[in-house]
Amino acid sequence: MEFGVVLQNDPPARDVVDRMRLAEGNGFSYGWTFDSHVLWQEPFVIYSQILAATSRMTVGPMVTNPGTRDWSVTASMFATLNEMHGNRTICGMGRGDSAHRVIGRRPATLATVRESMHVIKELAEGREVVHHGVPLRIPWVREGRLPMWLAGYGPKALRLVGEVADGFILQTADLDIARWTIGSVRQAALDIGRDPGAITMCVAAPAYVGADVPHQRDRLRWFGGMVGNHVADLVARYGTDGPIPRALTDYIAGREGYDYSHHGKAGHPSTDFVPDAIVDRFCLVGPESAHVDRLRELAEIGVDHFALYLMHDEPERTLEAYGRDIIPKLRR
Repeated sequence: MEFGVVLQNDPPARDVVDRMRLAEGNGFSYGWTFDSHVLWQEPFVIYSQILAATSRMTVGPMVTNPGTRDWSVTASMFATLNEMHGNRTICGMGRGDSAHRVIGRRPATLATVRESMHVIKELAEGREVVHHGVPLRIPWVREGRLPMWLAGYGPKALRLVGEVADGFILQTADLDIARWTIGSVRQAALDIGRDPGAITMCVAAPAYVGADVPHQRDRLRWFGGMVGNHVADLVARYGTDGPIPRALTDYIAGREGYDYSHHGKAGHPSTDFVPDAIVDRFCLVGPESAHVDRLRELAEIGVDHFALYLMHDEPERTLEAYGRDIIPKLRR
């Protein structure tokens, strides 16, 4: 299993860079950040500094979207970073939740996501593609490489992952949900003749190492609210008796709304509906041994990559515990 750390681009940007450097020193090989340019600082500016401050870490957004930048701009930014730092970037893609809604736009359709992933990857890797109706190629790209991973929960998104993505991002560490989503991605790949083993399976979830589990739950309850925001869209589309597992949908019955000004932050006022049991299922809490046990269970399901959200009040302690006691037990 490979390990990544996920941060928000809160100012000062230097703190984000320093924490990524600390993560690399503790065995994390991927550095991810949110991409919501109003709520936080612009990530691609910060990526240049992270790549300069680290030597091996692969860096990118978890996740970007098709709507806030022209796809040629996104491709050129990745290609520029790769030229400067040796193909050390990765693109996590989504429909655009907070990044779109905060500026008054709806998330992109999956058809738009599919097209954007194709255009961005082709351009960033130096190939010609039709964009805005004209043939386009970035002439200075040489031997570029940009893995494209896609985040999603619903059946159509999972099918798209299996058909076109290099990796799958599941934003919850719930074992039952992981089994269903990973199985769906693999089947979609098989249906079109792809090798499912070529798709990296990533679980992204908060992790907090320590003995005070009630405190950890309170600090991580925001994650159930963030996931619930996506689940609410699925329930609106498919209903509660549709193909979405009840393990994913039941807990949002008490959800009344969502305040994006607190998105991804501990103490979020829109997450009181999230019970302790959901925090325990969706996140990793408790001592080091509990984290190792859950990660081993995820590995048995087929998870290749664990991306650790680090938005709580003991980030350095958790990074160091992973580097000292957890990653060595799980890394291939």
